[in-house]
Amino acid sequence: MFDYKLLEAMAMVAEAGGFDKAARVLCLTQSAVSQRIRILEELFGQVLIVRSTPPRLTVAGNNILLHYRQVKHLEKELLDTLLPSADDGFSTLAIGINADSLATWFPDASRSFIKENKLLLDLRVDDQEETHKLLKSGDVVGSISSDRNPVQGCKLLYLGQMEYLLVASPEFERLWFKDGFSAETVSRT
Repeated sequence: MFDYKLLEAMAMVAEAGGFDKAARVLCLTQSAVSQRIRILEELFGQVLIVRSTPPRLTVAGNNILLHYRQVKHLEKELLDTLLPSADDGFSTLAIGINADSLATWFPDASRSFIKENKLLLDLRVDDQEETHKLLKSGDVVGSISSDRNPVQGCKLLYLGQMEYLLVASPEFERLWFKDGFSAETVSRT
């Protein structure tokens, strides 16, 4: 059985970037936050936070953080269903996304969903081959990725494909491709 006060302390250390900062957010002493982390590590029998500057989570710590975030999100959804007027605030959802998707289709595709569900998106931008690593590490709860293999505990949903169009200004074309665009001229530049 998880003690979510302990998990909250660990999550806050990771999110705030330190034990002192987490203590301020949680309205606890730094010692109390440290003690909660120590108890959590004893329960799991392993180190969950590397005491560096800033502290960083171990693989096990990241797995626990991902679980904690998922539970908090599920709790929020349930409360919104059972008590729709209880909280008119917004929930934050961390998503891994590539720059091309963010610059093109994602804002329009997500706009109505964000409004209807009162979400603030914490977008973590990285290369499409890397965003699934953010999901694996527990930094995000979802990602736009080119990886065809779902992260353990996650679902994979095919969204489509992006087609890229190569464009260049006339000046660039004259400078680099005087003889036209071909595999040969590209390999020379």
